[in-house]
Amino acid sequence: MRFASLFHTLRRLWAHDTFVYSLRVFIALACVMGVCWGTDRMDLVIPAFLGVIASALAETDDNWRGRLLAQLVTLVFFGVAAVSVKALFPYPWLFLLGMALSTFWLTMLGAIGERYRAMGYATLILAIYTTIGVEQSQGAGGFWREPALLMAGATWYGVLSVLWSALFAHQPVQQRLAGLYNVLGDYLVLKASLFEPVRGIDVEARRLELAQLNSRVVAALNAAKESLFSRLGRSRPGRKTTRYLRLYFIAQDVHERASSSHYPYNELADVFFHSDIMFRCQRLLGLQGQACRRLARAIRMQQPFEVGDEMRQAKADLDASLDFLRSQNRPEWARLLRSVNALSANLAELDRRLGSASNPDNLDEQQQDNSLFDRSPQSFGEAVDRVRVQLTPSAPVFRYAVRLTAAMAAGYGMLHLVHPEQGYWIVLTALFVCAPSYGATRTRLVQRVLGTVLGLALGWVLFKLFTSLFVQALFAVLAGVVFFATRTTRYTVGTAAITVLVLLCFNQIGNGYDLFVPRLVDTLIGAAIAGIAVLVVLPDWQGRRLNQVAANALAASSKYLREIMIQYEVGKRDDLAYRLARRNAHNADAAFSMAVSNMLSEPGHFRREADAALRFLTLSHTLLNYLSGLGAHREMLADHASDAEISRLTMGVIRALDSIAAGLANRAPLEASDPEDEALAKTLELSPDDDVDDGHRLVLTQLALIGGLLGPLRKAASRLVKQESRQEEKGEGGAVAAV
Repeated sequence: MRFASLFHTLRRLWAHDTFVYSLRVFIALACVMGVCWGTDRMDLVIPAFLGVIASALAETDDNWRGRLLAQLVTLVFFGVAAVSVKALFPYPWLFLLGMALSTFWLTMLGAIGERYRAMGYATLILAIYTTIGVEQSQGAGGFWREPALLMAGATWYGVLSVLWSALFAHQPVQQRLAGLYNVLGDYLVLKASLFEPVRGIDVEARRLELAQLNSRVVAALNAAKESLFSRLGRSRPGRKTTRYLRLYFIAQDVHERASSSHYPYNELADVFFHSDIMFRCQRLLGLQGQACRRLARAIRMQQPFEVGDEMRQAKADLDASLDFLRSQNRPEWARLLRSVNALSANLAELDRRLGSASNPDNLDEQQQDNSLFDRSPQSFGEAVDRVRVQLTPSAPVFRYAVRLTAAMAAGYGMLHLVHPEQGYWIVLTALFVCAPSYGATRTRLVQRVLGTVLGLALGWVLFKLFTSLFVQALFAVLAGVVFFATRTTRYTVGTAAITVLVLLCFNQIGNGYDLFVPRLVDTLIGAAIAGIAVLVVLPDWQGRRLNQVAANALAASSKYLREIMIQYEVGKRDDLAYRLARRNAHNADAAFSMAVSNMLSEPGHFRREADAALRFLTLSHTLLNYLSGLGAHREMLADHASDAEISRLTMGVIRALDSIAAGLANRAPLEASDPEDEALAKTLELSPDDDVDDGHRLVLTQLALIGGLLGPLRKAASRLVKQESRQEEKGEGGAVAAV
């Protein structure tokens, strides 16, 4: 029994990406420590460890071929950086110039993509690690000592990473898909709360919470897609990859149906207050959310998945409740019952799609287009173009590159003023703390300082309790594993762990107590430099760019509507054009949600009109919900006399959305109301639907819901533009001029 329990525990741990990542780091660090201890060359531990850490920070998800190529490119970057630092170290002014140029251009690599952002960032870290090694060795061992040792550690981890990717090729895909279905389950459970059968609930607040959670779903979808795409390549996908691809497409369809809305929930709750229909909808949607979570566990543990009978019974209860309401024959309910009927059909399709996940191999006939859109650059020229486009003061990547360069340069100048020996922790702290946004920098600053203090305290305790260098070496390896396990989720703990690692490693070759004060002082100075830089060097206040992000959201929704209506003309087809339009709309919505979240963490005078941004976010996400409802039921409509009217109304909605988006993008004055929008909304509301079939009626109903948002959207957009204009008039000059 104990063996079975232990095996089950290990299997569960193996299914989590954090454990696997930490295990890989543990093997790398333990091997380095073992070799150094066995050869009695503990003076080699620090640079070799730092090389492993830098290489691990540069790692991104890929197949073994892609990871091999990425590791080779990364090692070239590392080698150039290490040799350059060693060569320029004796010449402070040349070193400062080289550091500034490399910081700027390596940061600009982030414009190409996530892989290159990680490479550039890790190269900067390795460059600072080289300075630490050079300063500690004080010229002992010759020119090539530090570069060779750092490269040896980085190469060792690179080899381990490539081998791991080849041996466990599908494990990252499983983990990404499991994470996707888990957050989808959270979204469905939260969406179910909208159907709470009580009057007066704050639907707007729950819609806002849904919009913020939706950004996590979109991020999980994108991560799963990139992981799948890296395994597909140009060859025919294998059986496992095909299975995971189908599960991904099921998740896309579930997301569209989960994010769809068919009617204002407050009105449904008021009209059907004395019925259990809302409770039935809530229960079924909640059970579907739980099913997504069970599916996530099944994928992670590679176990069979069964939907279960509870959902089927809940659907049968919903149908019975709906039949009872229809049997009442109350004309005033007819319009709302049609919406509830559409909702019931959507939930039934959700049941079917989740049920198909138990055996996705049977989806051959249903998936007509399995292609994925590759967002990575297809040539060197395209990569250069992506960087060139960002070379403008209005681009966030450029602003961050300038800000980080200034922070690093200031840190280098400060270390010469304070204490050249052991002062490179100032530059390293500035690099770690200075983030693209003010909110992230402020959070990272506090966490870095607290983590350093905690790490120093823990290091002192370990020094007192364990005087054996061998035991301290074991704790150093453990601290490195803890750092990688927590650096993205619990940065305070991660900082404490890396501080302990540094103290214990330095104690192997000298007196670790000598590092306590410099480490604390340098951390405080470096954190202060990063905090000042984010305030005065091209500050990227989110409130001043909300107009563009909001415009992108509306423009993407407009294109999504175009693709949806094409599907109603030619029939349902999950082709690349449709899926790309749907994904772009959700990506733009998530980007706006993230921008608003970042703005809310900025100083008070930069978020004085936060209500306008939150209002627009709620409306924009509600628009996307109504579009998803339209997309969830798409099918080829039979010819009808109302087709021309539907086409005219659709184009009217598209023109209105594009008009608001253009006004936001250009910061043009927007009137709070528009007669054409009001007339269009009224026409949609009064569109005759008694003589049309269910398909045409659903389209008209969803278009009417969308039309009802045009006025509020224009009003919220008007407030957004006015707010940004006031902010620019009050304070644009001072912060930017500080550059």
